[in-house]
Amino acid sequence: MTSLHADEAFLGHYQLNHDPFAARVPGFKFFPAQRKPVLGQLHHLARYSQLLLVVTGPNGSGKTLLRQALVASTNKQSVQSVVVSARGATDAASVLSQVAQSLNVAQADVEDILDQVVQLALTGQEVYLLVDDAEQLDESALQAMLALAEGTPEGRPHVFLFGESSLIADLEPLSAEQERFHVIELQPYSEDETREYLSQRLEGAGRGLEVFNSQQIADIHENSEGWPGAINRVARDAMIEAMIASRSAVKRPTMGFNMPKKHVLALSAVVVVAVAAAWMLPGRNADKAPGHGATPDEQAQLPLGQGQPSAAQSNNQGGPAIEFAGTSQPMPLPLVGQSQPVMRGPLAEAAGMGDGDEAGPAGDTALQPPTVTTIAPPEGVAAGPAPTPAAIPAPAPAPIAAAKPVAPAVKPAAPAPKAAPVQVATAKPAVKPAEKPAAKPAAGGSWYAGQAPGNYVVQIVGTSSESAAQSIVRERGGDYRYFKKNLQGKPLYVVTYGNFASRDAALAAIKALPAKVQAGKPWPRTVASIQQELSSNR
Repeated sequence: MTSLHADEAFLGHYQLNHDPFAARVPGFKFFPAQRKPVLGQLHHLARYSQLLLVVTGPNGSGKTLLRQALVASTNKQSVQSVVVSARGATDAASVLSQVAQSLNVAQADVEDILDQVVQLALTGQEVYLLVDDAEQLDESALQAMLALAEGTPEGRPHVFLFGESSLIADLEPLSAEQERFHVIELQPYSEDETREYLSQRLEGAGRGLEVFNSQQIADIHENSEGWPGAINRVARDAMIEAMIASRSAVKRPTMGFNMPKKHVLALSAVVVVAVAAAWMLPGRNADKAPGHGATPDEQAQLPLGQGQPSAAQSNNQGGPAIEFAGTSQPMPLPLVGQSQPVMRGPLAEAAGMGDGDEAGPAGDTALQPPTVTTIAPPEGVAAGPAPTPAAIPAPAPAPIAAAKPVAPAVKPAAPAPKAAPVQVATAKPAVKPAEKPAAKPAAGGSWYAGQAPGNYVVQIVGTSSESAAQSIVRERGGDYRYFKKNLQGKPLYVVTYGNFASRDAALAAIKALPAKVQAGKPWPRTVASIQQELSSNR
């Protein structure tokens, strides 16, 4: 499934107008919690402060969105905003070139840019210079930004740097123990603010907060640590996980007639036995009695029953009786000769079945004439006519030579039919271990339990298929692991990467992951959160 189809399935499943947690969404409103006071502070400092203004926060803290809100909330007639990105332009020459181009300045140096700022001030226009990803600026570029912020007595631009906290450490050596910049640190959302933020995002896409329950919202806040960018990723992952779990349940509906294969085979065997029993009734098979043209193949087509000769058979008009599985009454079975019960073992061999096969039709396997064991008649009873050569193979005459020694040998053979179901029952456990390759990675619950709770891992993906999680772990290598959790009563297998002492180290590791893995938007999470999920599963 392509990412486009996956997005369409996501939107269709939740009936959304657009992805509520995408980086750019139509009609998005600036979320005021923790950010509106900062926005007002920036406007106030731009008017009354002479210092360079620095806004810091971790990746996903909302710095870029705050910069966009600052530009959007300025008076376009009195303020000219110049937005510069330090991504790929880290030195002074590159940054000043972007500023000069925006202000229509021929020479990209500090003096010419300040001259243009003074000219604009004479016409009643101020200049806001806003730099994104400012932590990537080198020392020369930071020196240029400080020089522009100081300006001249006639005029100066208002310089705003938006970057991560490492930017402060780069600026401090350049201040020469003077107050040349002012820092504003963004703060994460509280759980109530996270709830309000999720509600605003979902309402903009046509849904409400009912998409999540209270526990899910608490988990989203904990895993994201209250930073809006991480809230977007974690919330979207939670919705996708719930969608996968619900769709997996739909794909396995409970049908009115849905039996396991082994039960169907057993039922087929019972039907075959019943049909064969009806066919062997004395009234239907009178014309098939010995001397009436019965062939060896017809004699061999006997049901694979589990019955045993009993004492009552001697009263059954001289014919033996077989008790079939599933019936409680013995049934007369005409055979060639007298007192010749047919054992299950030879019939199974004739049907092409092994000792471990279940009883049932043999498919297209041709039946072979069965081996018939003859029981000597009691003393004083005349023996019947000798069986035809077609019914008894060559090795059979040896036990017929002596009548009395044969009789004791038959008694121990009587339990043989009972042993057949035991062989069938024990055959299945012998097969199951062979179906599980020894090389499959096991869920690493014990590994996570042994790690420091304050460490971080990178969550790669969550899937309802354990084989898919195992495939990712095998393909990517030893730093990839997975664990099993329960999501709305369904198993979910979560693949993680690495083991890091801090969140910053985990974020740096994400940037080094292959592009294919980064496309899934991996995010850092604490080992403690995983340990909590594992303990709740027990």
